[in-house]
Amino acid sequence: MSAYVFVNIEVTDPVQYEEYKKLALATVIAHGGRYIARGGRAESLEGSWRPHRVVLLEFPSAQQAKTWWDSEAYRPVKAMRHASARTEMMLVEGV
Repeated sequence: MSAYVFVNIEVTDPVQYEEYKKLALATVIAHGGRYIARGGRAESLEGSWRPHRVVLLEFPSAQQAKTWWDSEAYRPVKAMRHASARTEMMLVEGV
């Protein structure tokens, strides 16, 4: 079953975040993932949620998404994201 990593990112250091984006791509691909949406315009249709930068990743399974998120390759890249942005992230299984 496919799984999706949904991310809302508020970038605080745009220069470092650009470097993060370059490095993150290879780690996602190495774990069978792909970007569905990556920073396009986001519009709230209902409720009061006002997202910042929205990223949506697809992985073949929830386990592969978790393996990516906790991988040795992504760990230093993740630290770069933590240093350059505030992030909310969730894993959602598909149908």
